[in-house]
Amino acid sequence: MRNNRAMTVVPHRIAVLALDCVVGLDLGTPSQVFGTARDDDRAALYAVEVCTPGGRPVRSTAGFQVLPEHGLELTGTADTVIVPGIHDGPPMVDGTVDPDVTAALRAAHERGARIMSICTGAFVLAAAGLLDGRRATTHWAYADRFRRLHPAVDLDPDVLFVDSDGVLTSAGVAAGIDLCLHVIRTDHGSTVANRSARRCVVPPWRDGGQAQYIERPVPRATATGTAATREWARQRLHEPVALRDLAAHARMSVRTFTRHFRSETGLSPAQWLLQQRTDHARLLLETTDLTVDQVARHAGFGTAAALRQHFHHRLGVPPTTYRHTFRPHPH
Repeated sequence: MRNNRAMTVVPHRIAVLALDCVVGLDLGTPSQVFGTARDDDRAALYAVEVCTPGGRPVRSTAGFQVLPEHGLELTGTADTVIVPGIHDGPPMVDGTVDPDVTAALRAAHERGARIMSICTGAFVLAAAGLLDGRRATTHWAYADRFRRLHPAVDLDPDVLFVDSDGVLTSAGVAAGIDLCLHVIRTDHGSTVANRSARRCVVPPWRDGGQAQYIERPVPRATATGTAATREWARQRLHEPVALRDLAAHARMSVRTFTRHFRSETGLSPAQWLLQQRTDHARLLLETTDLTVDQVARHAGFGTAAALRQHFHHRLGVPPTTYRHTFRPHPH
């Protein structure tokens, strides 16, 4: 928040709660991403610190120990508490967590702090009872184990993150970056979040969900793949491209093509094509002076009305608002 009298920024305080066997990348994600969030005067908008139970060192999965400067008392004053993923320990094995950790997380939640998890950190939030009855996510590879340990949680393993009324969970590893950028966007708007994303050299947001990344058997022969057809379709986004056209290019029946396509991309051909057209429209809005009507035609939406309707449904903003976010008018 900004103190109007002193005109100084009071950073939003974030406590990263590291437990034993913490995932190294997950641990570093909050400080890296939130650390890039600055206002127009380059003042830091967040202050990120790490704590552990009792302020004791904990092991990471990356071969180093975490030497924190704080114990659980840090969660008592933080505006946001983030639990990074872990790869072992009671939360992953039997669905329990240290009672002191449970008490700290519940107390933070009850006083209104935002609670977040990255990857398998959701196991910790669930063990503390903070996810019962809520929609949540975690790494797709641990979905079955999570459901077995926490049947009261509405688990959705197909999304990158879930924001459920002050309790936020994210999917595996890099999805923690998506979640942190979502929080910055919620707190300070798209301009600040996009600036942070560019500083981190990542996209401001990613379409789709974890289904794109779930391990699947690789097709035996490259001849049965759809990569060449996908590239062919990308070159024709401005043209009507039907499912039968895609299948014909791949020299497959529609049914066989659809099966192969979904196994390789995690999406149906129609969903994928819509995603590609949306991405192309976004690029044109960001980098050209084409009118919305022209963007709609170049991206294959046909009319400006269709583009506006799709942008509202998929991104929550009209094309003109999106363009102004990425290409703000000079002051």
